[in-house]
Amino acid sequence: MIAAPTAPASIIREDQWHLRYLRVGEANSVSRGSGVLVAVPDTGVDPHPDLRSNLLPGTTTIAGGSGDGRSDLNSHGTSMAGLIAAHGQPDGTGAIGIAPAAKILPIQSSGENNTGEADDLASGIRYAISQHADVISVSSSGASSPELVDATRAALSANIVVVAAAGNAPDDTHVGYPASEPGVIAVGGVDRMGNHASVSVRGPELDIAAPAVDIYSTSYGGKYSKGTGTSSATAIVAGAAALIRSKYPNLPAQEVAHRLTATAVDKGPPGRDDQYGYGVIDLVAALTADVPPLGFESSVVTPPASTAAGPREGDDDNGTVRGLATLGVLVAAGGGYLFWRRRRRADDPPPRVSR
Repeated sequence: MIAAPTAPASIIREDQWHLRYLRVGEANSVSRGSGVLVAVPDTGVDPHPDLRSNLLPGTTTIAGGSGDGRSDLNSHGTSMAGLIAAHGQPDGTGAIGIAPAAKILPIQSSGENNTGEADDLASGIRYAISQHADVISVSSSGASSPELVDATRAALSANIVVVAAAGNAPDDTHVGYPASEPGVIAVGGVDRMGNHASVSVRGPELDIAAPAVDIYSTSYGGKYSKGTGTSSATAIVAGAAALIRSKYPNLPAQEVAHRLTATAVDKGPPGRDDQYGYGVIDLVAALTADVPPLGFESSVVTPPASTAAGPREGDDDNGTVRGLATLGVLVAAGGGYLFWRRRRRADDPPPRVSR
């Protein structure tokens, strides 16, 4: 569940610690995600003042549902959309997303209790394909169905970057579907210090990690939310994919994923591991580094001139907490065919060094 009491827009930007950690301002000087459509199959997306200019009409795929996806009685979908593409308010206040010029395609594929059916998610993914989405952000994890597997593979075949949550412990014990599908970017989480978040599921399918603890974003009714879970990390990585697709519009989806993992900052044991995947996302490097294409993974990635880490923060006790929620699971486990995952051997040293 997501608690989302009212909070002043003037405070929320400061509370979004992940913006400083990821150097979003610097990344946005290179790309803001313009021209990119990100589909968000979730609980729907409320037209929040910080988000509505980037919110397009979408659809609902839940049984008996109706509407264009621009409503949300849970807050989860609105929170995820805000992390991707919130543009803030004209006076510089309000929440900001990773890709504040990207457009959001809202798809209500789960109900107000934040649970849904695998086939409803599948229908949402097929709708995203039909609308020519560039990125699909799936902040859910669980059991699959034949229809969901087919839809996910169809999205990958359509040159769409598909990003999905690994899952949240202790409820989840392994990387769920669609994150476990080869070709899908499986996202885990880190805390404010850049260390593995205890809520984040571990597993050999994990590709990359992003902030997942105490993540502030938009909510329904003009409010704001605070959440912890791999859902938030997934939306952040989807925003990063939107930045890359905007700057490199002709780059295939597989190369977008490769650029994200090749420039990630290694954590834990050298090389890919089950906690961090290939490492923690680095937005600036993903946009500016010289990354050899797939097939040349042993080549050295040349980072940008400055790769200094963003500020590391301790726990925030500033008295502006507006409700704790775990952003995380819906439905949806299985599947697998060879695509781009494991493009480097698990024991290969990464191109970046720990920070």
